[in-house]
Amino acid sequence: MRTLVNSLRLVAVIAVVAAVLGQWLVSSKSPDYLFWNFFGYFTIQSNIVIAVALALTLVAAARRKRGDVLVSGFRGAATVYIATTGVVYNTLLVGAAVENTVPWSNDLLHKWIPLYAVLDWLLFSDRARLLLRHVWWFLVYPAVWLAVVLIRGATDGWVPYPFLNPEQGYGVVSLYCLGVAVFIGLMGILVVGMSRLRIVKV
Repeated sequence: MRTLVNSLRLVAVIAVVAAVLGQWLVSSKSPDYLFWNFFGYFTIQSNIVIAVALALTLVAAARRKRGDVLVSGFRGAATVYIATTGVVYNTLLVGAAVENTVPWSNDLLHKWIPLYAVLDWLLFSDRARLLLRHVWWFLVYPAVWLAVVLIRGATDGWVPYPFLNPEQGYGVVSLYCLGVAVFIGLMGILVVGMSRLRIVKV
């Protein structure tokens, strides 16, 4: 079972690298391409974070340090972020017109990787039991990301997603932000709760 789980995680890491690289190769050829804009998307960042988290989990397993609190905490946070990517995309952004989108990469980054990451966290037992106070740490990165996006939207006009566009009014943007923040908090609580389960022993 351990070999199978490690193989699945390795495949997921490779899939993220391939998907990000595949989209980047297309996007970088656009005349409007900017490095900071491409890597400013929460989608790209959250997928990179989950890939790093899974890679660290593989390293910990190789060193027989399964259930390390720091690695588990990071992976738990990464699971929250990638789940947020999946839910937000498939609710607020489904059908949105995006130029230069690579279909297979888009599906991996927004659907299959989020689904796998949540199932991986839920099913496999090689993670430490997290505490509710960890949820506050989960909120730090999204808060910093959002602050940067709002500042950029008010200055150079770049926003990664339509629901964060200041042209619709900061009241509307604030409601969207609040909704996403509540979801992240609730997802964090769920991830902490799931860390207590031991469905498949690894």
